Amino acid sequence: MDTRMSFHQSLEDLQKELLSMGSDVERQLHNAVESLQNLDESQARAVVDFDDKIDEAMLRIEERCLRLIALQQPMASDLRLIGMTLKVAIDLERIADHAVDIAKITIRLFGQQLVKPLVDIPRMTEIAREMLRGCLTAFAEKDIHKAAELAKKDDEVDKIYSTVMTEIVSLMGSDFTTNKQLTHLLMVAHYIERIADHTTNIGEGLIYLVTGKRKDLNV
Repeated sequence: MDTRMSFHQSLEDLQKELLSMGSDVERQLHNAVESLQNLDESQARAVVDFDDKIDEAMLRIEERCLRLIALQQPMASDLRLIGMTLKVAIDLERIADHAVDIAKITIRLFGQQLVKPLVDIPRMTEIAREMLRGCLTAFAEKDIHKAAELAKKDDEVDKIYSTVMTEIVSLMGSDFTTNKQLTHLLMVAHYIERIADHTTNIGEGLIYLVTGKRKDLNV
């Protein structure tokens, strides 16, 4: 296999590893919020424990990116793709960190009863998961139209987040334990809103990669 073919094979393998990492991160998000819905401490701890695997994946991708740059002397277009791949991996790692943040809240609330069944937070999560799948598909296919569609879903997440904030403030009273739980739930909603923002960051990066133009998807 000549050097150029070997380089493109390495790029393809790198993309596959990134998508595999993305799939693991999406599962982490699902499991974290499901653990909160059910106040399932063991599921939450499994999310926390698995985060080491996500970190390892990010470091492997970083190492492969740097090795490709150092050893293959890629052309400008390939160099931008490698840089974007590393940026996506960093965003995925941060999304996974927020999933861990949510799981840790489950652990803190274990043994309590939720003030009310969770409805809007799981809705936000499902949209954020759709966004995560969408941005990774767009990146794999270099599809800027799919990337641009993330903006509409981000607006949906922002609207639900606003609703959650209003509802939680209305439920606060004089009971310290209740207020503390509500504050934790507000933090969960904030983490999910930030997760949605990370997916739009990936979409914006892809649009710049393909077109050379900056487009803000998070307005």
